[in-house]
Amino acid sequence: MSSYERLVVIGASAGGVDALRELAAALPPEFPAAVLMVLHVGAHESVLPSLIGARCALSVAHASDGEPLVNGTIRIAPPDRHMMVAYGKLRLTRSPKENFARPAIDPLFRSAALASGRDVVGVVLTGMLDDGTVGLQAIKAAGGIAVVQDPADAQEPSMPASALRHVAVDHCVALAQIAPLLTRLVSTPHPEGNTKMTEQRGRIAHEQALSLGTGDYIEHLRAIGEPSPMTCPECHGGLWHVSGSAPRRYRCHTGHAFTSRTLDLAVGREADAALWNALRALHEYSLVLDERVAQSRADNLGDEVARLEEASRRVARQSRVLRQLLERAPDTPD
Repeated sequence: MSSYERLVVIGASAGGVDALRELAAALPPEFPAAVLMVLHVGAHESVLPSLIGARCALSVAHASDGEPLVNGTIRIAPPDRHMMVAYGKLRLTRSPKENFARPAIDPLFRSAALASGRDVVGVVLTGMLDDGTVGLQAIKAAGGIAVVQDPADAQEPSMPASALRHVAVDHCVALAQIAPLLTRLVSTPHPEGNTKMTEQRGRIAHEQALSLGTGDYIEHLRAIGEPSPMTCPECHGGLWHVSGSAPRRYRCHTGHAFTSRTLDLAVGREADAALWNALRALHEYSLVLDERVAQSRADNLGDEVARLEEASRRVARQSRVLRQLLERAPDTPD
């Protein structure tokens, strides 16, 4: 049975292990809220609970599907699973990646906003790109509180800087100040008039349903956006532009989600791989032509030898040009 009044959801990426350890270590033993953490660990094995628990007075563990939320506990998204909140319990899914990550921060924040409204405090810590920004917007729309680590204090400032740029953040403080701030926030009664979201709830619910693969996906997509000319770099389905989103965002019908920055990263990597595959194909074509030249010489086919040698020289020129372009190309963004 759930036993919590307030909920703190925290997201981090690059530099997040040290940040989460320091924050958790500073929380008091009787912290009056449930705490949920997401770190971009992908599918790799994670020992994050033991790292955090070694210095923390609270109960720390990877989340279990169906586990109730309890005050004074920290639960961490396990590898390759999104962690979400529904009806006072945790739900773990292997639903589509968001912002090229699973676990991702936005699904947790979005679900917490839908489930707990103004009882949520969302925290974005150090990390690259902009996962967490849209989820923090949902928390604010629900009447919750948005906290961001000061980018100047973060090992990687990109994620907190994005949140500051696109969200009406309530508190932007250094990492050392976040634990005492959270303790004060979850111990303070709600001000009068701070109510749950109204008109934005439907759009957020449609996005959550897309993420979970429930309901009519076309209905969900039409409710939040319009078709774009691009395709999803994960599943190659059509991408829809989420209307009115800042930062600009995209979703596909299977549930993958991208900001324009993560889409830039994904498509750039895909294009780079395609170019290297083209170079490999040219090399293989050159080998085939060389074998045919040798065979034509053995058969005394002079005209055929000349034609094949010209084709081989043309392929060699194409290979050199493509190789030069690849070596001069800028690095794909992080």
